[in-house]
Amino acid sequence: MIQVGDNIPAASVQQMIDGKPAEVHTQDFFKGKKVVLFAVPGAFTPTCSAAHLPGYVVLADEIKAKGIDAIVCLAVNDAFVMDAWGKAQNASELLMWGDGDGSFTKALGLDVDTGAFGGLRSRRYAMVVEDGVVTLLNVEPPKTFENSKAEVVLAVL
Repeated sequence: MIQVGDNIPAASVQQMIDGKPAEVHTQDFFKGKKVVLFAVPGAFTPTCSAAHLPGYVVLADEIKAKGIDAIVCLAVNDAFVMDAWGKAQNASELLMWGDGDGSFTKALGLDVDTGAFGGLRSRRYAMVVEDGVVTLLNVEPPKTFENSKAEVVLAVL
């Protein structure tokens, strides 16, 4: 599993741009930026939709005011689902990344197999990445939602 002080692995994810899925290369994206990246087990799922994503939507301006260049929400879903979820949640200030095949999530070592429930998913976490280096990593134990909340990340920025 990735640790504080590690570099973000090279991978590609998808983001909807102008109505079309576009590739985002992680090493290019994080270069020279300070980014909050948080991941959820799945778009449109209960805790993710009721609390996790909404917390970042509500606090986006305050988080960015702390010197954050971008807030990224990641899930092992496709870019179309992530885009629709972002629109449904009024997440226009956030970047909604789809890790469709889970390759970035696996490279981070933050994948989990939920079996028949949903297959490959991401663990719930939040991290701060500065110029490609992880400076904060809050990974949730299974079935919890405490230390990856927007309020927790904002408090340590």
